[in-house]
Amino acid sequence: MLLAGGADSWLYQRLERNISASDIDDMLGGDRPASLSPGAKNILLVGSDSRDGTNAKYGNDLTTMQLDTLTALHIAADRKWGAIVSLPRDYWVEVPACDRGDGTRSAPRHFKINSAFTIGGAKGDVGGAAVCTIKTVEHNAGLRIDHFITLDFQGFKGTVNALGGIEVCLRQAIHDVKAHLDLDSGCQIAKDEKALGYVRTRYSVGDGSDIGRTRRQQEFLQAMAAKAREKLTSPGDVYGFLDSATKSVTTDNALAGIRPLSGLASKLRDIPKGRLTFVTVPNHPRGVEIPTDRANISWQHPQTHILFSALAKDEEITNSRLAATPSVAAGSVQVPVLNGTGKPGMAAAVAAQLRSAGYTVTGIGNAPRIAEHTRVTHPPTGLEVQAEALASHLKTAVSPETDPSAAPRMITLTVGSDYSGLFG
Repeated sequence: MLLAGGADSWLYQRLERNISASDIDDMLGGDRPASLSPGAKNILLVGSDSRDGTNAKYGNDLTTMQLDTLTALHIAADRKWGAIVSLPRDYWVEVPACDRGDGTRSAPRHFKINSAFTIGGAKGDVGGAAVCTIKTVEHNAGLRIDHFITLDFQGFKGTVNALGGIEVCLRQAIHDVKAHLDLDSGCQIAKDEKALGYVRTRYSVGDGSDIGRTRRQQEFLQAMAAKAREKLTSPGDVYGFLDSATKSVTTDNALAGIRPLSGLASKLRDIPKGRLTFVTVPNHPRGVEIPTDRANISWQHPQTHILFSALAKDEEITNSRLAATPSVAAGSVQVPVLNGTGKPGMAAAVAAQLRSAGYTVTGIGNAPRIAEHTRVTHPPTGLEVQAEALASHLKTAVSPETDPSAAPRMITLTVGSDYSGLFG
């Protein structure tokens, strides 16, 4: 609307200057998931809680770049549906090796997903932080990320304020020192510090979990989207919103500019009402698999595989579809591992990966013959769901097979030459 309205060029230039860009293509390298639906777009949205400058009051004991929220936006190729997928920061995943920005690389490790942003941004470069985060999401989800957008505390507050604030309705008052938040019970308009505190608060409301916080963030984003449709009806309103929204924003080069960002906004606006799905990556407490871990959560299989596979293929996903899939705790799956590669130690290495993911490995050994393809086999009845859950956890595409001679209550994993590891 701003461009079509013939706005003065200096207004356009001012908005352009608000946006920072980062060239990430070379840093991402070539070992990435394939783009299975080029017309669709997957955009990683990062809420950064960097404590530099005016953000320092939120905790000046933190000197590294921090990730506060992580979301993947999928826009379908036909623009008729979309999905906003929340990835709570307590997910326990494998963080691949990343450049730290000082000429060194981190070693691969298992940790919370939000640690990737800190590792890549060790020297304060938002682009480096985004690259490590993208690599971590792609490594664990198998989903190609096309673009990224980061927005820090100040940018978020400005965006909410430009909409006149967002109404929130509370059953009970919230008083959270860490989030700098004091809200009375009842319905009220949240803006500026109160809006930021509301989406950041965790321990002082609900069950105190990151999942509960994610639900509140999703509800707040839905309300923001509805308010934007209602309020942004004139070029002046649009300019004020864009001026606030583009401050404290960093994107990849392809999205860096008013035209590509407004184009993205238009694609979102064109999605029919009710066809933009908000979903959280299916999960369960990691303590179900690793009893000593009471602080983190694990991705739930096979639901997570269904979610990311559908997005990769540009197939519409719904919460009801995910809810209809039976849940399987990895610890309930008993797996003997057989080495069919001919490489010494392969069964032991894969067994260690499975144990780390919570599976009950009952033994290792050599397959009776060399296997080119990885196989998951199970007895004729009773373990179909568990076998599907294990197969969905493998990066190698595997369809479970029935084996009449399989041991009772056992699902056998035969590691073939094509084995490529586990998803998150």
